[in-house]
Amino acid sequence: MLESHNNKLHVKKDDNVIVITGKDKGKKGRVIAAYPRQNRVLIEGVNLVKKHTRPSQTNPQGGIIEQEAPIHVSNVMHVDPKSGKPTRIGYKVLDNGTKVRVAKKSGQEID
Repeated sequence: MLESHNNKLHVKKDDNVIVITGKDKGKKGRVIAAYPRQNRVLIEGVNLVKKHTRPSQTNPQGGIIEQEAPIHVSNVMHVDPKSGKPTRIGYKVLDNGTKVRVAKKSGQEID
C-alpha cells in the first residue's frame, strides 16, 4: 500500500462524521480510531464486515461476528454541529493563542 508523507488527517478520535460515498453513503457515526499511516478511520456502525472466528478463551462458541472495518478518510466529512450536514474544516487561532478547528459552513468551533 502506498503511504503519503503527510499523514495528518482532518478527523480525530470521537469526531462525528458522515460517509459521503460508497455502500454506507449518508450514514453518520463517531470515529472509534484513526490510522494516519494508512489514511483510514474506523467509524461506529459503518462498513460492517462478517469475520469468521474460531473458538477461543474470549469467544468459546466461535462462529461469525460482525465488526467495523476501516474506511478511507477521503470518504468521510465532518458533521456540522449546527445543521447536521457535511462540512469542511478550517482552523482559527483564538485570542489566548490556542488553535481550534472550525466548521466552514456555520463557523462553529468543533474542539
